[in-house]
Amino acid sequence: MTPKKKKFRIFSAGDIHGDTRLAEKLAKEAKDNHADLVVLCGDLTYAEMSTDNIIGPFKKRQLKVLLIPGNHETVATADFLADVYGVKNIHGYAVKYNDIGIFGAGGANIGLSQLSEKELYDLLKKGFDKIKYLDKKIMVTHVHPSDTRMEKFTQFFPGSSGIRKAVEKFKPDILLCSHVHEAEGLEEKIGNTRVINVGKKGKLIEL
Repeated sequence: MTPKKKKFRIFSAGDIHGDTRLAEKLAKEAKDNHADLVVLCGDLTYAEMSTDNIIGPFKKRQLKVLLIPGNHETVATADFLADVYGVKNIHGYAVKYNDIGIFGAGGANIGLSQLSEKELYDLLKKGFDKIKYLDKKIMVTHVHPSDTRMEKFTQFFPGSSGIRKAVEKFKPDILLCSHVHEAEGLEEKIGNTRVINVGKKGKLIEL
């Protein structure tokens, strides 16, 4: 009998908005759940005012962290946090763990790091091209795709047609996003892709 393959556990959250107590709580939860990887889906700060002790709680527990910027911080701030704490900003990049490829694009179609729909799509394509040969693919964005249930939870934040196009074209197994606070925890499907708004409560995903 072949031994059962251990599942890869990802703990993902977003919209921390500089709340250090929340960062501590999420880091503890990730550790308690034996997460192999933590994925932070942007809006780590509140309008860039607060970068202290957002990544630190995860690092002191020796957790591996991937992050992207949201609409509350620039790519430069995300790069700064990644450099200081020795974690990885996957905005326009991809990483590989075993047979799992993870690629992402942060920023948003509104706010500080405003990107056009074409820019969002192109950043995702750049990351996807590096890991497209792998069995499992996870896409990480801050904004939700357009024409989804998540979009109906807010009159202020339209979904992204660039991200929608990327989901339909690249067919990732899972899309992790945040952004719309009211849609936190909501899960839906585009084709065979599970679209999960991880929100600030966080979500554990097993692969």
